[in-house]
Amino acid sequence: MLYHSFKKSIFLFVALAGISVSAQQDLKLQYKQPAVEWTEALPIGNGTLGAMVFGRVDAELIQLNEATLWSGGPVQKNVNPDAFKNLALIREALQNEDFEKANVLTKNMQGPYSESFMPLGDLILKQEFGGQKAESYNRSLDLQTGLAVTSFTVNGVNYKREIFASAPAQCIVIKLSADQLKKLSVTIDAASLLKNQKAVQNQTLVLKGKAPSHSDPNYIDYNKEPVIYEDATGCRGMRFELIIKSVVKDGQVSTEGNKLVIKNATEILLFVSAATSFNGFDKCPDNQGKDEHKFAESPIKKASVKKYADLLKEHTADFQKLFNRVSLQLNEKEANKSNLPTDVRLEQYAKGEKDGGLEALFFQFGRYLLISSSRTHNAPANLQGIWNNKLRAPWSSNYTTNINLQMNYWPVESGSLSELFFPLDDFIKNASVTGAETAKSYYHANGWVLHHNSDIWAMTNPVGDFGKGDPMWANWFMGANWLSRHLWEHYEYTGDINYLKKVYPIIKGAAEFSLEWLQKDKNGYLVTMPSTSPENIFYYDGKKQGTVTTASTMDIGIIKDLFENTVEASKVLQVDSEFRQKVNQAADQLLPFQIGSKGQLQEWYKDFEEEDPHHRHTSHLYALHPANLISPLYTPDLAAAAKKTLELRGDDGTGWSLAWKVNMWARLLDGNHAYQLFKNQLRLTKDNDPKYKRQGGCYPNLFDAHPPFQIDGNFAGTAGVIEMLMQSQNKEIHLLPALPDSWKDGEIKGITAKGNFTVDIKWNDGKMSQAKIVSNIGGRCSVRAVQPFVIEKLNIKSEKSSIGYTAVFETKKGTSYNIVPLK
Repeated sequence: MLYHSFKKSIFLFVALAGISVSAQQDLKLQYKQPAVEWTEALPIGNGTLGAMVFGRVDAELIQLNEATLWSGGPVQKNVNPDAFKNLALIREALQNEDFEKANVLTKNMQGPYSESFMPLGDLILKQEFGGQKAESYNRSLDLQTGLAVTSFTVNGVNYKREIFASAPAQCIVIKLSADQLKKLSVTIDAASLLKNQKAVQNQTLVLKGKAPSHSDPNYIDYNKEPVIYEDATGCRGMRFELIIKSVVKDGQVSTEGNKLVIKNATEILLFVSAATSFNGFDKCPDNQGKDEHKFAESPIKKASVKKYADLLKEHTADFQKLFNRVSLQLNEKEANKSNLPTDVRLEQYAKGEKDGGLEALFFQFGRYLLISSSRTHNAPANLQGIWNNKLRAPWSSNYTTNINLQMNYWPVESGSLSELFFPLDDFIKNASVTGAETAKSYYHANGWVLHHNSDIWAMTNPVGDFGKGDPMWANWFMGANWLSRHLWEHYEYTGDINYLKKVYPIIKGAAEFSLEWLQKDKNGYLVTMPSTSPENIFYYDGKKQGTVTTASTMDIGIIKDLFENTVEASKVLQVDSEFRQKVNQAADQLLPFQIGSKGQLQEWYKDFEEEDPHHRHTSHLYALHPANLISPLYTPDLAAAAKKTLELRGDDGTGWSLAWKVNMWARLLDGNHAYQLFKNQLRLTKDNDPKYKRQGGCYPNLFDAHPPFQIDGNFAGTAGVIEMLMQSQNKEIHLLPALPDSWKDGEIKGITAKGNFTVDIKWNDGKMSQAKIVSNIGGRCSVRAVQPFVIEKLNIKSEKSSIGYTAVFETKKGTSYNIVPLK
């Protein structure tokens, strides 16, 4: 089943998860007009099915997606047989600092582009009102229940549409109602951008189709047919099926062509289900595919015989079990603006008005989106989560692994949604299989490798269409290493040693590849060559432009981080002592981080000037965040260099770039600067509106604006708020490490620290007033805070440290520990 059975044993607090958090500031998105643009519609999802609800009166549009509906099929082996012969030539060119030649040769090591996430279709509900205009219009999305509601009055009749995506029922449920009998007359239709056939039978509309065998990325324009359906191999292009079943109270149901026509009903329930023939990353979706009809029909049969109230209750309980774990209050003494439309609040916020409730809403929206988009095996949240309305989505709506896929999962552990990690866990395991083949065929190396782009088929080769792509983004070699950090962190947060045993070979495999990938430079340091700093360009010999070089700082940071995590994992498991020694020796020989002429952390192995000093990627600060190789606590000089780098990069950028900087400034313990970047994330932008310039920020529905929409900024923004209020990367729980002055009063409950501790923090007038730590598995706990404190009951008082005050104590499983400041 796609619906995941959560491992309740991971967190002891799950039993309390359903407790109401009604004390939270109101968590609704609401508007006084229907959506015109897609980025104004409201997203719902159960992790498999996604929908964008427009809330239109006469012709409601509900745009649909299914998480596994992608173009293409399993990846082929040895896609570029001539790739390896270029590697030695590239390294020779780099040793001679012939960057131009290295760039040309690196193009010879590219392969095909990834496949694309496809739109499923549209559900259209045309409702007859005899030309009368709607009044008292309102549409809303309740983040605490996942229920989207559209209500309005026409000719004295109050109409309501309720819609939610149920994970337990594995379908979308829609209820249309009116406060007078037999006032609902609706025509139901469906459409898809993909090749399809429609049929209507037994009050049910069925749309069947087939995904393309290949779809070019949206930025490729040199092929006459960018979307191809023909498949000579018989192994590309999955089948899909969409089913919409109506259950009608009163009224008459008929058909009009391939449409359902309902007249004079009192209540209408619609059940929407969909499935594909996707059966795994290595299975042909045709002859080895699943029976999509069976998997689409089964949920409909079960759900349609249940009462709406029971379905809603079941869905709400399931959703709140996850959502209600965390609550956030900010500046409750401010005027409550929760009764205002969300777009109005955003406009007022852009003018400088305070709105702590809006900031808390944006924080929780990230958690809401992760719950709604990350519950399907083998299909982690992509660049747009599970919401896409385009045949050729921006950047294929794929898995971009030089920051964006990883960013999607930054809040999964600290935001107390650890169970939702499993789709990414699946993907990493799949990519380690295809990546082992790529490592062999491309580099004649052991272990596994992953480059800049991937897809549901776990493609791992460098993209670029065999030399047409720019190496500055196509040829990046660190995806496996970065994703391995997520495996290690899942263990750090949960303490699940059985899980670590299962994934250790994958972490080790990434380290094995890196050991063979590293080369010795003329000074005896281990370096990467070729190397790029994602999507950035440097100047050399005056104003010559280069992209391929030796030992980008990001490469060194990622490999150093991987080696440390591999060593720690082997120690925990008490295995591989000889391999551990080998990794330690290599780590000691890595090129050190270097500080440049401007006091910044160098981005490349030489102090090159960047073509774009304000570039959106801050890849060379990987060591600061998400890793913890640089910190004010342990490496103050490097932390100062990282700070200078951020100052030089500036406070502008795309939506996701702003979010990354929020996290980085928080790691530098500068809450005010982190908050300034967070505020920039909430800059309102709109599609097709000349009054709003295209800038990084958010859309009226709070979707992150690159622009266009990328969901990673939403997730990273949520993680950034947690980083401001609590950090645990240094084997300690740091309370309020980067609290901004603007958040004078507040309280956060239910977040998770490494070591599997649940943390609550309350503060007043900018200072901690109390905190609580629940130890879910026992073990030692180290706490740091700005002000002196005492661990109640244990009567352990903090001691002065170089940064704030610290205390260390042993904990018992299931025990709460209250922390109060000393007066």
